[in-house]
Amino acid sequence: MADDFHKPTLFGGREFEAFEGAAPDPAVSRRIAHDTARSLVARVRDSADPEVLDRVVGFTDEHGLDAVAELWARSSPRSLPGALWRVYLLRTMIRQDPDGVALLFQRGSEVLSTIDPVIAGAPSPAGPQEVLELSERILRGVFDGDLADALDRAAAFCRVEAAGAASVADDQDAASPERSTELTTRASRLATIADELTTCARLARDDALD
Repeated sequence: MADDFHKPTLFGGREFEAFEGAAPDPAVSRRIAHDTARSLVARVRDSADPEVLDRVVGFTDEHGLDAVAELWARSSPRSLPGALWRVYLLRTMIRQDPDGVALLFQRGSEVLSTIDPVIAGAPSPAGPQEVLELSERILRGVFDGDLADALDRAAAFCRVEAAGAASVADDQDAASPERSTELTTRASRLATIADELTTCARLARDDALD
């Protein structure tokens, strides 16, 4: 039965590697990351021009993930720049392989007994177009809605996706152990991101996410 599944493109390890290591000048990098994150969020929220939000949401679509990685990827996972980096990372992951992401999201929705699929906000069943639209709504919510709610939705999405990846990994264990290991690693990383975003959402509600 596992062979019936489309094999989702695994999000390359390069994108996740930025979670580790130290910047050459941590103090300067940290200040730049926090300043740019605060300024960007403030600019979008203060602007009455809807094109500003469109440009910010679509920034990585045009310029690539590396453009924001240079600013925010090495920031603390419990900070505003760290939260922004993770949300952009998720959007890029979804845009790179909406079919595979939708498959894992649907499987996760089926195996989870939590309300995370509801919190994430995707319909059931959720196809590629639905997960693409969800990623855009989450990112827009970060800049033009309730920040804490948007981060909670992103965290819930990660938990559903992680559950789906773990479930499909179990299916693949005997037939394709290497792929099973890759999916298990992906599930673990997504679960970690979910925990970090949940913490950021809690800090945002306390007006303490900086």
